[in-house]
Amino acid sequence: MVNKAIFYLVLSIGFTSIATAQDNYEIQVYCSETVAKNATMVELHSNYTFDGTHAEENGVLPTHNIIHETVEITHGFNGWFETGFYFFNAIGSDGRTTYVGSHIRPRVRVPDSWHWPVGVSLSTEAGYQKPQYSEDDWTLEIRPIIDKTWRNLYVSLNPTFDRSLHGLNVKQGFVFSPNVKASYNFTKLFAFGFEYYGSVGRLNSFFPYQQQQQQLFAAIDLDWSPDWEFNVGYGWGFTQATDNAIFKVILGYRFHK
Repeated sequence: MVNKAIFYLVLSIGFTSIATAQDNYEIQVYCSETVAKNATMVELHSNYTFDGTHAEENGVLPTHNIIHETVEITHGFNGWFETGFYFFNAIGSDGRTTYVGSHIRPRVRVPDSWHWPVGVSLSTEAGYQKPQYSEDDWTLEIRPIIDKTWRNLYVSLNPTFDRSLHGLNVKQGFVFSPNVKASYNFTKLFAFGFEYYGSVGRLNSFFPYQQQQQQLFAAIDLDWSPDWEFNVGYGWGFTQATDNAIFKVILGYRFHK
């Protein structure tokens, strides 16, 4: 089991030679758990930007009043390895409605049999987006995930590193993009919390504050069935480089073999 876990970890890292951040196509802080063996999770990520960019910038179309619809399909191959596929779409006026691109995301986690005190997994993501929708068309993301539940309190840390493989920002190297979630289960059905999404620059050289991305979402999770996932939230941007006033919904269902 240990040897197989190491093998898939290396395989997962290897995929990063072709992956990035998903901008506002998938607004989610990951948990460490992977999809169960032989199960397939299908999710629809939907969000609407009330206050985004109003003009084309560096060849990228404006994000004001745009809808992002992302289909995510994830299959679990065993108890600790999964692979996800993303299909990004945009819906907007002035010719902004189109299929935008796709990513692949292999992920491994520490097996339950290791009995670690926290959940730990490693996600890597590779993919392409049309240059009209992203300054960098080929990008890479490496996302460690650490989470823990204390009774009704859940906390997840995603200290993510992104980089451009082709595009305007290719010379920047890896950019630190931390994501954090903290939520409290008021009942077995209902949890409320906050999700933070940032992109602050290289670890040894942060961007000036207004050039950083800083977003905070208030979010609700509903858990009426182990096969369903539902997350809804509203987010605010705090810098000039961040889209503001975004409403998001994630709806997912697990299919079992």
